[in-house]
Amino acid sequence: MDLIFNVIHWAGKEELFSIGSFGVRYYSLCWLLAFAVSYYLMLKVFKREGKTQEDLDRFSIYMFLGTLIGARLGHCLFYEFDYYMQHPLEMILPFRKIDGAWKLTGFMGLASHGAAVGILVGLYLYAKKAKTDFLWIADRLILVVPLAGAFVRLGNFFNSEIIGKVADPDLPWAIVFTKVDQLPRHPGQLYEAVGYVILFIILWSFYRKNKSPKPGLLFGIFLIGLFGIRFVIEFFKENQEAFENDMFINMGQLLSVPFILAGIYLVFRKVKGTPVEAKK
Repeated sequence: MDLIFNVIHWAGKEELFSIGSFGVRYYSLCWLLAFAVSYYLMLKVFKREGKTQEDLDRFSIYMFLGTLIGARLGHCLFYEFDYYMQHPLEMILPFRKIDGAWKLTGFMGLASHGAAVGILVGLYLYAKKAKTDFLWIADRLILVVPLAGAFVRLGNFFNSEIIGKVADPDLPWAIVFTKVDQLPRHPGQLYEAVGYVILFIILWSFYRKNKSPKPGLLFGIFLIGLFGIRFVIEFFKENQEAFENDMFINMGQLLSVPFILAGIYLVFRKVKGTPVEAKK
């Protein structure tokens, strides 16, 4: 990264190293860090709630699969539907045909809204299997999701993808993504990452001070906060696909609205009785 004429020039490198067709990508490392840090923090939460590490291990399998499958399918169906309908195997395999040869690329394309749906499905299946209240476990999981999201956006920054719109050259933090063009842009990925870190601090602090909040309250605050951040930041980001240019709001914003509305409902709904976990 070089600072030239008061503008940061970023020639991000996608791979840490490569051996033949195999490469270790920064984006993949960011995803691994997201899961590792989330596991560490969730272990603290589970211990505080009287759960075992074995409980967390079982829960983590559901979350890992739900996140990865949901994120991958979300990207393929929401953003590149036409391409993947013609190349269905590439939806589920971490390979892509480039210049006539198959190359290990990892999953190139993961959508956060798809990940959210996958996580919700995983939560439902786990809650049903473990006979645990859905909102109780959701209130605990979302404590770490914003921080994981920040790692993913950092990976996007390394890849010079999901770039921001053209910015005033005098903007102190404007960045030229030299792999894309020579225009100073808003670092939309970093805006989003910072927003998610702030949301993580708010949720974590609230949980630490209130061990038994209203069921669904933390989940609702999370939905409003995370997808509200996503909705606003989209105004500073370039559309990911050409078809979004004809939309009043882009696909990311459109997909955020139902989550925000669900969050508002959870925050203001009236609760009767005692949550399942509180009775144990």
